[in-house]
Amino acid sequence: MARPVQNVKIFGVQNRQSSNRVKQPWIARWSIEGCQHSRSFRTKTEAERFRGLLVHAQTTGEPFDTTSGEPLSWLPAPADIQVHKWAKRWLEEQWPEWQPRTRVSALEALARFVPLLIKAEAPPPPSRLRKHLYSALPPCSDALPDPICEVWLDRWSLTIGQLDRGLLAAVESRLMRTDDGRPLSASTASRYRKVARACLRRAVELEILDADPWPPAPRGRSRRKAMRTKRRVDVRQLPDPETMARAIGAIATHQPGSHKYKLMTAVVYYGGLRPSEVAMLRPRALELPPVGWGRIDVVEADISYDESGDPKTGPRSVPIPPVLVEMFRNWVSQHDLKPDDLLFRTRTGRLPQRSNWSRAWQRALRQVGLSSLRVYDCRHAAATTWLKAGAPLGEVARRMGHSVETLVSTYVGAITGDEALANTRIEEVLTSR
Repeated sequence: MARPVQNVKIFGVQNRQSSNRVKQPWIARWSIEGCQHSRSFRTKTEAERFRGLLVHAQTTGEPFDTTSGEPLSWLPAPADIQVHKWAKRWLEEQWPEWQPRTRVSALEALARFVPLLIKAEAPPPPSRLRKHLYSALPPCSDALPDPICEVWLDRWSLTIGQLDRGLLAAVESRLMRTDDGRPLSASTASRYRKVARACLRRAVELEILDADPWPPAPRGRSRRKAMRTKRRVDVRQLPDPETMARAIGAIATHQPGSHKYKLMTAVVYYGGLRPSEVAMLRPRALELPPVGWGRIDVVEADISYDESGDPKTGPRSVPIPPVLVEMFRNWVSQHDLKPDDLLFRTRTGRLPQRSNWSRAWQRALRQVGLSSLRVYDCRHAAATTWLKAGAPLGEVARRMGHSVETLVSTYVGAITGDEALANTRIEEVLTSR
């Protein structure tokens, strides 16, 4: 069977010199199957020479690697691939199967992991290296590379064949801490470790490496209290319904945007929605009867920088009380919204900033005399309110988008009435005997 012809386009050399401090201003650019690639050079002659080699490979029909963009004959032996190039290749392989949230999480982990796998004599990395990796690692990224960061990685990055357990044990310890040395939360540290190890394990699966170089976990890590991911919510810190209503009401001020944040917070509390789900609500998802309870069909969520996608745990339908129905009815009528319009947008039509939402909420909490709470804690307060009201576990779990097991383990302290009921029934059995 004949090999399919690749779509290779080679562009002219560009001068990207914006100041005299740029050491490699000449950029050779080309694309493979629509994915952009580039290489920076110190002089125009070097860039033209590299471009000529690409043209020669294209003319002779040599296949190009879709990850690096280079002809296959130029690629090093598999074990000699540098870590940052291997990370990009691994991401390209996994990218189509991942949800957008997973992609963002993997990029975050690799942007912290890759700069740690460098030679011992390497100088400090460029200040914008992590930002460069965020834009350079995703497949088919259209962002222009940072020449300084690219040169630093090509010069000092280790190859995957140079990794061993002693080195990775030290890297893992640094990966578990912030830039200023403070330990990360257990859940964040575990997520970074899983992504980094999966990236290297793929090289073992493809027989590029003979054995997994990642060090085994210390004995007892799974049982160590400090390493456990704490999912339980301290329900004692959550306000009661009356206090929550006062705090939500205190968000509204003379500022027009404050009324938007008031309704958004009310949706999180009265409807139990995630903040990402609130951001993508539309009038067509609302059922607002003149009297009684209404309903929200949760079918969209903000998955990545104002990008709409499926909710984290899938679509669901949530009943909402009359107080929230009335707030929605007033909001839709005041803003003359069409069925497909987004309910919550700024004057410029953009997604409201989480930071502004948080500041409005914190100001309202201080006004009613409450300690600091996250906006997401309003969702926890909703679950505890429903459970304390005696709502069935299955129904609360459905409204929250959880399983019953997750609901019970997360909000175990809110189920207070069950103990007295259980005691009464057990006593009846014991007495009858």
